[in-house]
Amino acid sequence: MSVRPNQGKRPTLVGGVSDTSNSDTSSHHSEHNHTTSSSSSSSPVVSPRQLSPQHHNVAHVSGIVGPPHKQGSLTQASTHSGESSSLNSKLGRESAGSHSGSPPSPKSLGSSSTTTTSDPHHLQRHHYHPQQHLSSVLAGTSKLSTRDAIMRDTQLSPSALSSTAVTASTPVGVSVPVMSSAGRSPADRTLSRDEPTLCPGEVKHETARDVTYLCPYTGPKKGVLTVTNYRLHFCSVEPEFDLSVPLGVISRIEKVGGATTSRGENSYGIEIFCKDIRNLRFAHKQENHSRRLITEKLQNFAFPASNKLQFFAFHYEEQFPENGWTVYEPIAELKRQGLPTESWRISRINDKYEVCETYPAVWAVPAAITDSKLKTVAAFRSRGRLPVLSWLHPESQASITRCAQPLVGVAAKRSKDDEDYVQQIMDANAQSHKIYIMDARPNVNAVANKAKGGGCESEENYKNAEVQFLDIANIHVMRESLRKLQEVCYPNIDNSHWLSNLESTRWLEHVRCVLSGAARITDKIENHKTSVIVHCSDGWDRTSQLTSLSMLMLDGHYRTIEGFIVLIEKEWLSFGHKFAQRVGHGDDRHQDSDRSPTFVQFIDCVWQIMRQFPHAFQYTQDLLLLILDHLYSCLFGTFLYNSEHERVDADVKKSTLSLWSLVLSHAQDYQNPLYNPATRHHVILPLTSIRHIRLWDTYYCRWNPAMRNQEAVHQRYRELQHLKEQLDQRVNDLRGNLAARNHPQPPSAPAPPAPTSTAV
Repeated sequence: MSVRPNQGKRPTLVGGVSDTSNSDTSSHHSEHNHTTSSSSSSSPVVSPRQLSPQHHNVAHVSGIVGPPHKQGSLTQASTHSGESSSLNSKLGRESAGSHSGSPPSPKSLGSSSTTTTSDPHHLQRHHYHPQQHLSSVLAGTSKLSTRDAIMRDTQLSPSALSSTAVTASTPVGVSVPVMSSAGRSPADRTLSRDEPTLCPGEVKHETARDVTYLCPYTGPKKGVLTVTNYRLHFCSVEPEFDLSVPLGVISRIEKVGGATTSRGENSYGIEIFCKDIRNLRFAHKQENHSRRLITEKLQNFAFPASNKLQFFAFHYEEQFPENGWTVYEPIAELKRQGLPTESWRISRINDKYEVCETYPAVWAVPAAITDSKLKTVAAFRSRGRLPVLSWLHPESQASITRCAQPLVGVAAKRSKDDEDYVQQIMDANAQSHKIYIMDARPNVNAVANKAKGGGCESEENYKNAEVQFLDIANIHVMRESLRKLQEVCYPNIDNSHWLSNLESTRWLEHVRCVLSGAARITDKIENHKTSVIVHCSDGWDRTSQLTSLSMLMLDGHYRTIEGFIVLIEKEWLSFGHKFAQRVGHGDDRHQDSDRSPTFVQFIDCVWQIMRQFPHAFQYTQDLLLLILDHLYSCLFGTFLYNSEHERVDADVKKSTLSLWSLVLSHAQDYQNPLYNPATRHHVILPLTSIRHIRLWDTYYCRWNPAMRNQEAVHQRYRELQHLKEQLDQRVNDLRGNLAARNHPQPPSAPAPPAPTSTAV
């Protein structure tokens, strides 16, 4: 990666490959940057000269957090791309002095003496660090915090396997602290080995014993299967491991074998297909009649929307020190961007969601447009999604606005108000007399939409506008591509045909197309100083990908933890990405054509950028993995429903907890120790040719033990940093003691007596 300083512009970091990906060889290598033309599929040229490529300067790593680099250059050390697969993999490495019965500490340091597990679904019991909960342990009333329960019961099992080092499990019979629940006394907190640890609001509904989990990697394991209103829990004693899956992850449940057709051992049971690229199979004993009871409970609680039940998020009763619902405030974010200005104003015309029910209540529009004209423009756009501001350049006033396709139709309809409105968006940027309309679709798809009443803008009608098509495939193509990727990655990987099989899924090509489109928008805004309008068909899928990724490249605020939360809240949640339909929350219609991995693909693109710019992000991929895990879990209200309007009607903010409450309450666990705050003022532009795109195996292949990543560089660096602080403090203490011995203080002279006053 290099910095290209431009005259009168913010420094632009051009992506270079700083990857030592585990999917390649383990030896470290550095690739030089390549200058590409703006017409190519990779990143456009952004300045007349290019500085040195990224170096393997290990000594420089420790200086990353120091003063900003001079002359606008930023030399970055090559880092390992395989970060910790989730926050919980940190909990799998303990200090040598860890206590057996104590809960896992989020701050415990790694230990070299670790054991590994061969089961990708193995949820091992972890010890608490003795320093973290000492008082509660001594009191005998230690409770397992909900955060630790989340880590342990929703994602620690799979995520821990993304790292080679995993802690040894707690011996059978050791008492484990349990979260308090209604009606449970402290004396009852020691559970048997096969009892799951319940989180606040979780209730156990069915238990089946003598069930066999058919692991595709390590073979069958017998144990106890439990269904609660939040998750499926399987526990085996020999060998000891736990498997815990939030019910929201389940896509469908199928019975395998019948009472008269099953032949052979383990041929009668259930198979569970999950949304996070794994399948689970459990064999039941026919004579126990446990399959029917388990299946009924699973069908009931895994699909609450289909059964007219509440999501578990409405029953979850944890308390966090931070309130994630208050992080994003639309007026505050618009003011951070410099609004209102002479050219832009803040509008509340949609405060009752009457103009556009899938848009937020507050948005920014050109100052010259009246509210009555806004309604006319909305009527000419699909779903009423008229162009509104996403981001404003702090210097040039070039803007990114988002919308849906115009309702042109086969009759080639026009709207003078819509054409004037686009002109007003262009006029709001005094430095340019041109505006780009970036249509995310392939040209042929845009033309085909005319038959449905849609279409695209005509350059003849929209003066000074240039329409460019970004050739990003639709939700159906993306869904099929991810399905093929799942077949390649799970359960087994064909090493002899790995590359050809991966190529056949076209997933990396789709990721490249999205990144390339976002880089093109970034180039127009930053280097050409022209405003850009972005839309696809309805403006809530590919549009959200493009606006949020380009904003991530342009604005370093979104590369901080709080900024990234704001970005997701703003461009995805408030602007109506249909999370409920795309993910299928609580819906048993697994073949619904509205499902698509749009948001997963966005997070994948973020990881691709992070891999090229490891020092430009305050957060690591731990945060990305946590977000994707809780995209499905339904533990929080953050991703429930399709729009801001629906969430307001469901009273989500008052009735559920925000995922960001968990993140902000433990922000230090997601912080990137290599983060250089100086990059916050830089524009980053990743290379987007296909050879710079990698499979995010930490996510897609995390269930397969053959694809485990090496120990995360970020985690190891954080541990060494913490150890250095401890040693520095110890050295200072010893120096102070030595100085006190060599230079003893002379005894202080007695204080003179206080003067006495003589009474007259």
